[in-house]
Amino acid sequence: MKMLGAAYLIWLGLRALRDAWRGLLPVPVTDASRRRAMWTAFAEGFLTNALNPKVAMFYLAAFPQFISAANGLTPSSVVDVTLLLVTIHAALNVVWFSSMIVLFARMAGLARRGSIRRWLKAVTGVVFVGFGVKLALLRT
Repeated sequence: MKMLGAAYLIWLGLRALRDAWRGLLPVPVTDASRRRAMWTAFAEGFLTNALNPKVAMFYLAAFPQFISAANGLTPSSVVDVTLLLVTIHAALNVVWFSSMIVLFARMAGLARRGSIRRWLKAVTGVVFVGFGVKLALLRT
């Protein structure tokens, strides 16, 4: 199974390299006919994240390291500390993802250029081939 996965990664990488060499670019995407309102997009993202079991597992795994009954915390102060940590985590996420939105929005014009797209396709191909070779040579 490992070799099959390695072969698939190498095949994907070689195809990307071939497409970059030939100058084949993906088919341009047309604009969506239905645009979402900002509030709808926010609500969908919030619900997706809130209902994701991995988020709950992250909080259950990470927070006990910072909240300990041995520190003399009462049950109400445990709730306060937990809410503080969740708020800090949420604020960091807002800053991080807002920064990514601004950065990638500014880079969108670059990504439309054919030469940049070919270069990205070639880099992706090299990375996939490298991962495939690494996986194939990995001893288990």
